[in-house]
Amino acid sequence: MIKEASSDASLRKGLADPYYLCSEQHGFTEKQRDVKMAVYDDDFQAWVGPFIMAAINTKIVHRSNELNGKAFGENFKYDEVMITGKTFSSRLAASGIGIGLGVFPLLVALPPTRFLIEKLVPQPGEGPSPYQQEHGHYDLRFKGKTDGGEKLSVKVTGDRDPGYGSTAKMLAQAGLCLAQDISKSDKAGGFWTPATAMGMPLIKRLIDNAGLKFSVE
Repeated sequence: MIKEASSDASLRKGLADPYYLCSEQHGFTEKQRDVKMAVYDDDFQAWVGPFIMAAINTKIVHRSNELNGKAFGENFKYDEVMITGKTFSSRLAASGIGIGLGVFPLLVALPPTRFLIEKLVPQPGEGPSPYQQEHGHYDLRFKGKTDGGEKLSVKVTGDRDPGYGSTAKMLAQAGLCLAQDISKSDKAGGFWTPATAMGMPLIKRLIDNAGLKFSVE
């Protein structure tokens, strides 16, 4: 995708638009936070840096908001970051992530450096070793605040490597959920998101069969 965006101005514009996956009539105008360098996050009281998947995930969340009749509100804000910690070295780590993710698209756009990168990065079919898949894990934290000032914290954890070990289980459960739990009469064909197509039935499956845990704190 980065390679295509380097030569496609319309794709670059779309990737910069948080509402890119919404319909043309979405009506959202709220400016979204887009962390590109080290930032001190008041909610987590820690240094954070950009998260590589945020450009994709945030668009899916805003699409879900639209499909749910703007249940999160017209002024809903959502962003994703990587927490590096509270110390000065944490700030440096967040800065390093920002610099790396900022330079990477430029290197991919240039044929000589793109050739070297393609040789160094994992190839299709490659990835974490079986040991890494089995012993990996992840911990996600979400902070929410309503217009009225009410606050909510959610914790999501997974018991396998997020790149392969856990993803494979999630994909399997999503397929079973679509086949066995979702009525075709309730969900007609269309451009759905996981949250709007499967919702709570999928979360139940992920808890029961995929090693995920969800908790409200």
